[in-house]
Amino acid sequence: MKRVLALCLFVASFVAQPASAQAACDRECLRGKVSEVLYAFVEHDAGKIAAAGNLRVTEDGVEKPLAQVGLVRSMTKLRGWREDVIDERTQQIVTSAMVEESGAPVMLVVRVKIDREQKLSELELVATRSRADGLLFNIDGMGGAPDRAMAYVPRPDQLETRDEAIRIAMFYPRGLSNAKTFNAIGTPFAPEAYRHENGALMAGPGCSFAPGCADIGNQSLAIFERLGRVTVRDIVVDERLGIVIMRLSWNVSGPGSNRLTAWEAFKVYDDQIHMVEAFIRLFPPELDLGGWPQSPGITQP
Repeated sequence: MKRVLALCLFVASFVAQPASAQAACDRECLRGKVSEVLYAFVEHDAGKIAAAGNLRVTEDGVEKPLAQVGLVRSMTKLRGWREDVIDERTQQIVTSAMVEESGAPVMLVVRVKIDREQKLSELELVATRSRADGLLFNIDGMGGAPDRAMAYVPRPDQLETRDEAIRIAMFYPRGLSNAKTFNAIGTPFAPEAYRHENGALMAGPGCSFAPGCADIGNQSLAIFERLGRVTVRDIVVDERLGIVIMRLSWNVSGPGSNRLTAWEAFKVYDDQIHMVEAFIRLFPPELDLGGWPQSPGITQP
């Protein structure tokens, strides 16, 4: 009799749950939410996106209603290159993808945040269409599969805790603000570490962009004396793949100067940074944060 009563109470506890209390979006669910956005844009139908009533959208730093997003009308094809940084804990995903507008290539970064009903509550879109937009525009570097180093799946024993992964990744913006070299502050790069910026190899083995760039740790950062200190607006962490991605911006001196901004990803495991991948976009000074507030709790470098 006690077993029957216990079973009845167990079943009743599920029946009593409110309809709105859904399970959190897992990795594939979050990945699917970005796919939903991308395909809706290609099909020019924003109505296919499951959006919350309070959805907030920015396109290249400008807030607008979803139906008025330019990419809804202009995007015509997905090229295939895509990289997802999935943060199940905060129900966010940052995706970088190559898409097309009537045959012209576009580097697109999409940040999506999901509410408790698994609907989009935040949608951030940043498109780089040329070197004028992002200083670099090497589409050949983003023409096949994502880079092997970033796609590598570390063993569980290789992964850091979330806080430790962030601590290690934060050496990078600290090095930029210090404007000397990364090694000057002890940045823990793996021996093979390298950096891509908008598809171009800009540091690490094989780099020929500038003298000394083959050594990412000792590469001169003197240019950042002019750019000023870096601001970290957001941090998104893929705890399974060991990827920390940050939204960065710099305080360029001089009235009317465009601000350098980037979504910058760091592959972190075995206590080291193995790869850095930056998606760069220039914004006017008033849009340096991309239309979003700084997330609370981030200690600035």
